[in-house]
Amino acid sequence: MIQFQNVSKVFKKNRVLDHTDLEIQLGERIALVGSNGAGKTTLIRCLLGEYTHDGAVMVEGQAPRQERAQVLQKIGFVPQLPPPLKMPVGQLINFAASVCNSERSRMVDIAARLGLDVESVRHLPFVKLSGGMKQKLLIAIAMGRDSKILVMDEPAANLDPEARHIFFQLLAERQEHTTMLISSHRLDEVAALVNRVLELDRGKVVLDDKVADDVSLSGLLACRLKLRRPEAAIAKALANWKFTDAGDGTEWSGMVSGADRLRFLGMLSRYVGLLTKISLDEIEGGGGQA
Repeated sequence: MIQFQNVSKVFKKNRVLDHTDLEIQLGERIALVGSNGAGKTTLIRCLLGEYTHDGAVMVEGQAPRQERAQVLQKIGFVPQLPPPLKMPVGQLINFAASVCNSERSRMVDIAARLGLDVESVRHLPFVKLSGGMKQKLLIAIAMGRDSKILVMDEPAANLDPEARHIFFQLLAERQEHTTMLISSHRLDEVAALVNRVLELDRGKVVLDDKVADDVSLSGLLACRLKLRRPEAAIAKALANWKFTDAGDGTEWSGMVSGADRLRFLGMLSRYVGLLTKISLDEIEGGGGQA
């Protein structure tokens, strides 16, 4: 579906992509990882047709640079940094829907699932929204269209835990017929989302690995915790995950998205000295305890 053939890109004598060869097939969910300057953003911009380059990039047989309008019809894109658009939210959604021949209502519905009421902010300039609101709207616009490819740069970075769970559900609904390329600085942030990992270093692919595809993106885990004593710091962290306190500050319970379990356990690791008991039980997509 997507091919990079001997692709190189040079900025002021600095080779950012170095004879990159890569093939991506339908249904693959790829983590594109690497340090700053590794070439991740440049690779994405070549895919979107934003840069000239040596070599060839093809999307279903079409070149993004020469046939950009046709290629972009197939791609939903969520940038890492929201653009500083002054356009009102309602107008932005109308514009995005008309450009990609999609239904405005689908974008509005997805935003609502993520927890953003478009009607309540439709007169506000996009730039005035909070970081979380901007991210939800950009995801809704990207996923509200009939795109075969989703390209996302740190897509869940500004989402609250509940919205993250819904985001994973949205991805799960499309995973069999959509190719996903998720760029991140940290593999642990996206590990549960993907079934292939690509690492770039100095413009070259230095790791290309298929990973186990056995974590449900839409499943939920029932979690119960017991602490040695009440502690304000972990109480605040658990409240952010929508956990509830049994009353004395030492017993907590809540739900964690299956795809978010690594991130949740990473948060708990900061308070490991306080934990005396933890259970994670799958309640969707199969039984068992983690």
